[in-house]
Amino acid sequence: MGVKRDGQEPHEIRIDVGELVLDGFRVDPDRVSASFERELSRLVREHGVPLAADGALAVDGLSGLPPLPASLSARRLGQELARAVHAGLSGRGEVTR
Repeated sequence: MGVKRDGQEPHEIRIDVGELVLDGFRVDPDRVSASFERELSRLVREHGVPLAADGALAVDGLSGLPPLPASLSARRLGQELARAVHAGLSGRGEVTR
């Protein structure tokens, strides 16, 4: 995915999410995954990944994600998870490097 900022050429941004664990949710994991990917792509396109502004960044895990109600739809759950991950990649969450 390319991200263009400040008139510069697009940067290559690759985010590999090894696993999303959804305990206590009764939703279609494929729909959650699709929603998550769409929202995270949108956030990265619009806001970039501030922690990686100076080069490559490897993050082993994100913690401190907000509690989410089990009643969320698959679409909404994917969006909220993507926002939490992006917040972590933007320096507003707890990351393990």
